[in-house]
Amino acid sequence: MKYLSMSMLVVALATGSASLLATGHEPGSQLIDGEVRKVDKDAKKMTIRHGPLPQLDMPTPMTMVYQVKDTGLLDKVKAGDKVRFSAEKTGGAYFLTHVEVAK
Repeated sequence: MKYLSMSMLVVALATGSASLLATGHEPGSQLIDGEVRKVDKDAKKMTIRHGPLPQLDMPTPMTMVYQVKDTGLLDKVKAGDKVRFSAEKTGGAYFLTHVEVAK
């Protein structure tokens, strides 16, 4: 019985990891509409104008500078692109976790 439970846990974790890799963002995370204003590859930052982000305690539209851990995100977009993105707050800083050009 323990073996079966452990096997089910491994399969569940593997399936969740696969969906994260396939989508580039966490399952269930909300993508936000925005517009890229600036991409700064040297500083590893991107400036995005967007609407309210209540999940990050930003109740009003604003233009915000986000840091990136995955510098590959900076190659996906350019200034002026309409995007859908997700972000998180870690240690007082805001980080982009996913960016895609809106269709």
